[in-house]
Amino acid sequence: MIKRLIIAVVLLTLIVGGIVGFNQFRDKMIAEYFATMTPPPVAVSTVKVEPIVWQSGIDAVGTAIASQGVDLAVEASGLVRSISFDANDKVSEGQTLLQLDERIERADLGAAMASLDLAVTQLNRNKTLQERGISTTNTVDTAEVQEKSARAQVAKLTAILDQKEMVAPFGGVIGIARVEAGEYVTPGMIYATLQNLDRMQAEFTVPEQQIGAVAIGMDVTARTEAGDMQFTGKIIAIEPRVDPVSRLVTLRALIDDTDGKLFPGQFVRIRVVLPSEDGVLALPQTAVTSNLYGDSVFVVREGETPTVEQVFVKVGRRSGGMVEIVDGIEAGDEVVDAGQNRLTGGAAVAVDNSVSPAAAVE
Repeated sequence: MIKRLIIAVVLLTLIVGGIVGFNQFRDKMIAEYFATMTPPPVAVSTVKVEPIVWQSGIDAVGTAIASQGVDLAVEASGLVRSISFDANDKVSEGQTLLQLDERIERADLGAAMASLDLAVTQLNRNKTLQERGISTTNTVDTAEVQEKSARAQVAKLTAILDQKEMVAPFGGVIGIARVEAGEYVTPGMIYATLQNLDRMQAEFTVPEQQIGAVAIGMDVTARTEAGDMQFTGKIIAIEPRVDPVSRLVTLRALIDDTDGKLFPGQFVRIRVVLPSEDGVLALPQTAVTSNLYGDSVFVVREGETPTVEQVFVKVGRRSGGMVEIVDGIEAGDEVVDAGQNRLTGGAAVAVDNSVSPAAAVE
């Protein structure tokens, strides 16, 4: 019995020992295999660090407005007799747009003009009689007052009559009529909008920290979201105060050559063009990796097999797809701009610039 137990223990020990030995042997062989295996180079694209002409700017969003644009309102009450325009018509200054019924006012004006004629005749007669010594000075004075009163009444009724005819205050494009013929209107009722689309402006805001960088006369570019149209212009006004709530300052730019393609109220992206600078080191923004430790790039180091070194850099301004590098690299360095998400310091790389992300300073 004891002999069988000893044999069983010996056999179990041999089996367990064999399993443990095999596992140790396998782990050792795997470790040796990976220790001697060289990972294949990582395919990356690179860009040479070269001094460029840096065209910086201030980006903002704004709204297009017309240099001349108003909501046309009725000046007097009455029935609309005729509408002399269609939507989107180009009208000229002084052109009749809306006519109210003026028959009563015209009749009153006729009566007032007749009274004026009578007052003038009476005044002339009294002056003649005064020269002959027949009429008194008091009579002439009374006639003069009556003549002036009649003339003032004619002027008043003429002004009222003019209010019955709505004319264009300036040339431009008129909008959709908001009243109909035969409709009774009251003073202040808007009947259409008039916009001069030949000269457009854009109003936008910039942070208070950038007030010192902008000035009247500086060039701007304006882009719309519709058809990616771009226009140029100049700053013509700067609000002399900062909004205490938003800490923004309002600017206005005159936009040239819109050719009727920019409309009031349209959203525009504004870029204030700042003076250009030579010799600025810049990289595509895709080349810079940011983490909790800071911003870094991978610089290619030449050797039998090219490798990369992770270099921490100090970034500056951004423009378009480019970022200014203030410190950390030098002109002539070759920096990885695509594929760095698979890299670590000292990794071997295979440079392939056949497909490289494009970036440029706007």
